[in-house]
Amino acid sequence: MFIETEQTPNPRSLKFIPDRPVIEKGTVHFTDSGKAEASPLAQALFALKEVTGVLLAPSFISVTIKGNDWKEAKPAILGVLMDHFTSGKPAILETAVKEPEPKKDSEEDNEIVQQIRTILDEKVRPAVAKDGGDVIFSKFEDGIVYLVMQGACSGCPSSIYTLKSGIENLLKYYIPDVQEVRQI
Repeated sequence: MFIETEQTPNPRSLKFIPDRPVIEKGTVHFTDSGKAEASPLAQALFALKEVTGVLLAPSFISVTIKGNDWKEAKPAILGVLMDHFTSGKPAILETAVKEPEPKKDSEEDNEIVQQIRTILDEKVRPAVAKDGGDVIFSKFEDGIVYLVMQGACSGCPSSIYTLKSGIENLLKYYIPDVQEVRQI
């Protein structure tokens, strides 16, 4: 088994890319061990005292640690990942995967929300995934798009720049009704 690692813009996060799929689709973000009961992989990673966040994606795992000293954390995380993937256990339990209920918007908002989601899915999320993160749409209200930054993007020093100079400018360009983008 081979696991490649890549640095992310967040010095506290590393992207681990195994030679096999991690989860089927989407992303799942865990911020502590109490919320990781749906994932045997995340539970095993949170057993390491340094780990503070785990993002599971179809082709990678982003792991965030307390500090930015990867000297001891990286080999320990690689060991957990190797053990997990060779065990044959799933990264996430199928019974735990639930699609969120879509919020009911007005007819006009539905068109705008659909445009926002399309731009996020086609242009933003693939770029953010390259850096070990994900961006999740929360809501569109009074011209403001609310997003949740996950994985390496959560707490990243450059996430505000990405949010304002990247995502906000892109959405404003394509959708005049968008006035601002805010992180939740």
